[in-house]
Amino acid sequence: MSAESTGYDAVRITVLEGREAVRKRPGMYVGSTGVRGLHRLLLNELGRAVNASLAGGGGRVEVTLTPDGGVRVTDDGAGTPFEECEDTGRPGLETLLTELFAGTREQHDRRTVFMAPRPLALSITNTLSSRLTAEVRREGVRRVQEFARGVALSPPTDAGPATASGTTLAFRPDAEIFDTVEYGFAALAARLTELAFLNPGLDLVLTDERSSDGPQRARFRFLGGVREFVTLLDAQAGEHLPADVIAFEREDPRMAGSMEVALSWSGTHEERLRGFINSMATRDGGTHETGLREGIAAAVDAYARAQGLLTAADPEVRADRVGADLTAVVSVKLDRPELTDCTLLTLGNPAVRTCVAEAVRDRLGAWLEEHPQEAEAVVARILRAHVPD
Repeated sequence: MSAESTGYDAVRITVLEGREAVRKRPGMYVGSTGVRGLHRLLLNELGRAVNASLAGGGGRVEVTLTPDGGVRVTDDGAGTPFEECEDTGRPGLETLLTELFAGTREQHDRRTVFMAPRPLALSITNTLSSRLTAEVRREGVRRVQEFARGVALSPPTDAGPATASGTTLAFRPDAEIFDTVEYGFAALAARLTELAFLNPGLDLVLTDERSSDGPQRARFRFLGGVREFVTLLDAQAGEHLPADVIAFEREDPRMAGSMEVALSWSGTHEERLRGFINSMATRDGGTHETGLREGIAAAVDAYARAQGLLTAADPEVRADRVGADLTAVVSVKLDRPELTDCTLLTLGNPAVRTCVAEAVRDRLGAWLEEHPQEAEAVVARILRAHVPD
């Protein structure tokens, strides 16, 4: 078939770059033009704010849903620099807000959150917003710059003195892009709850100013980390008996990162497993969740054989059948996360699987030895799941 007959030749090739590409295919960058993509827009900015707060020695971020349909995110970090960026010749904040692959150093440091593991999130939020106003408080001065659909409307302007440091971004999602531009308070509260559990001591405040009955406000701050997270998940499932939560943290240079794991067995007969990479939920799982299951299976198998509950003729405990009554959170923070799809929902780092599996096997194995009565109940549940249907 010839190019003439198909009507296809080099003249028909179109190259989209920068903001034009983002606005033409927004789903490629935020997952969808529905509620999911709308929330990703805010979570992109929330990740920046939390990173800035933690890196600057602060720890408080406020999210406000404003009556005009916009969102305002304020952090108490050092304030994003307005000084000229060497690579672009434009102010630093403007570069972050307009260049797709501009990033800051803390985005590659797992001690901060950096929920989106690629440095384009802030410019995406700007490009897919009809208006965005950036206010920076830094070195005693407050500066403001405004944007429309990713384009700077004017240079940064001085707006008076500042008594504290930090950055505030106020933006309105573009109704020309999204099917809905209305954020749900409950959904945002759930995400902030997760973020507070995964970063103990982080202070997050969500305020909704849209109601005529007055503002609705919630604060999220937890010191118990993933252990407390598992306790909450059990409570939400209606499990009122105090479960013994097994929790630990471990740094492993083989995966260039750290892990936090908590697990318990309740009586709900359901598996509740939540996985996170750099505080971002991995809805489609990945190597960290696979490693967790494999570690549980290895620990249970070894214990059951040592206790004579399994013989040499019995098959090994299968990792895909250890979820009965299990509630678990596995959170890994990596210097170089590898996500296997464009929506950033599946962790792919191979080393994470091995490291998490070994850590869970060791820690759970020790717990089973130290708690024989509880171990008997846990192992019995898992072995029952291996009885042929």
